[in-house]
Amino acid sequence: MTHSVHFGLDRLITDPALRAPLAGRRVALLAHPASVTRDLTHAVDALAALPEIRLSAAFGPQHGLRGDKQDNMVESPEFLDPRHNIPVFSLYGTVRRPTDAMMDSFDILLVDLQDLGCRIYTFITTLRYVLEAAAAHGKAVWVLDRPNPAGRPIEGLRLREGWESFVGAGPLPMRHGLTMGELGHWFIAQLGLDLDYRVIPMQGWAPEQAPGYGWPLGERNWVNPSPNAASLAMARAYAGTVMLEGTTLSEGRGTTRALELFGAPDIDAQALLRDMRELAPHWLEGCRLRECWFEPTFHKHAGKQCNGIQIHVEDQAYAHAAFRPWRLQSLAFKALRRQQPDYQIWRDFPYEYEFERLAIDLITGTPLLREWVDDPAATPADLDALTIPDETGWAAEREAFLLYR
Repeated sequence: MTHSVHFGLDRLITDPALRAPLAGRRVALLAHPASVTRDLTHAVDALAALPEIRLSAAFGPQHGLRGDKQDNMVESPEFLDPRHNIPVFSLYGTVRRPTDAMMDSFDILLVDLQDLGCRIYTFITTLRYVLEAAAAHGKAVWVLDRPNPAGRPIEGLRLREGWESFVGAGPLPMRHGLTMGELGHWFIAQLGLDLDYRVIPMQGWAPEQAPGYGWPLGERNWVNPSPNAASLAMARAYAGTVMLEGTTLSEGRGTTRALELFGAPDIDAQALLRDMRELAPHWLEGCRLRECWFEPTFHKHAGKQCNGIQIHVEDQAYAHAAFRPWRLQSLAFKALRRQQPDYQIWRDFPYEYEFERLAIDLITGTPLLREWVDDPAATPADLDALTIPDETGWAAEREAFLLYR
């Protein structure tokens, strides 16, 4: 059988010419559970097996190198990898940015992280931080590129200046449509960094191709890049459903379809759907919405029956270019505010090491979305008027960084 898509990791392993510059250098790897070869060997094991590669350290981002932590803000400790006898440093432990001592452990850092194509997914912030550290320490960074499973569409407000955080690495829209390799080039330009940066690009990635539209469906297994990123459907919905983390509504953590559905014990999902269809039917295209009932086993509303809505993007009704998860989720908040004006939608709690600002504003990178939801006079057209210039501006800006056309 011929394979049409080759990820960066597989190309590095099969092509000695690509790895030739690594000979005689100390090589570190930044990876997570989805950093696997086509045959599902973890990157750290596959690279360690190559005689000319001298692995000197490994790094794990949020949720760990091999995957250990279920929820946000659960830190991973440092340890010695028992199989390869190298230190495994955590970039989601006592530090978010690599320390001088960590940077001293290698000459070239290979970054092999499966992303979801959404600004708040923290692996892209970790990429920014290691690029900044590499520029400061004269180290090289290579990204072994992987697909953006959400594909090329762009959606959402861009992060406003002053709203940078661990879930906001820069002025990106919520759904940016770039791969990690492309994002690295954008960060370097955006931040004016000077370093030896290379991308080992994929071969054959076709983000406009059905049925995967970004993910080589039927060709590659899905491995969760984080514990609640359990499917391609979740990756498609995530640029909208991630906003639920800043609300009192359940995003389905504690169920087996986290971040594909939402609800609460005290909402009327049928009425919500009716109002959403009345307010902005064109924001609900490209998917099927189904009223559902669920009882989270942990997290928000644990042990309580929730009425809610599941977003379905796996059948022939899925229209990749038409589906707009960020607007869909925003509309659900708007409809809920219209039905229950005093409903406590916004959750006030420490989120990603931020204690002063509301989580929803950190997630959206601006207070504008929350203000739109809370303003009874604001219409869907008003949100479009704020958002469309951001989206068209980003489409033009990212053009220079696209590696796959």
